[in-house]
Amino acid sequence: MFCPKCGAENPEGAKFCSKCGAELGVSAKPSETSVGLSANVAGLLCYVLGWISGIVFLVIEKKSKFVKFHAWQSIMTFGVLTVVQLIVMSIPLFGLVLAPIVWILMGVLWIILIIQAGTGKMWKLPWVGNWAEKQASKAS
Repeated sequence: MFCPKCGAENPEGAKFCSKCGAELGVSAKPSETSVGLSANVAGLLCYVLGWISGIVFLVIEKKSKFVKFHAWQSIMTFGVLTVVQLIVMSIPLFGLVLAPIVWILMGVLWIILIIQAGTGKMWKLPWVGNWAEKQASKAS
């Protein structure tokens, strides 16, 4: 469970955030965003157009660490995979085999990340997630 105020991860069932002390649970209101959406909807939208929507939300979101985290994770994940896809497609013959694999990976990650953000989870991908969390904290 993440804190609606600061975005810190907390154990399930915790009453207060271990980082900022804010009240957690059903009664806690969702964190506010500067775009007027609930944090989970804005986080979900960071992934809709891949790295492009990540950049849009990174530029317009000023308050929510949760949304900034998902924006950074979207930019890095889908930016890198887009570059990999372009490189793979430029390789004759070998690219015809690998390109569909990269597309499937991108599709699976896209669905998983949209679901995780939409349900309010700060779900971190290996390598990228920790980096995105650091970037989101710096920008706050």
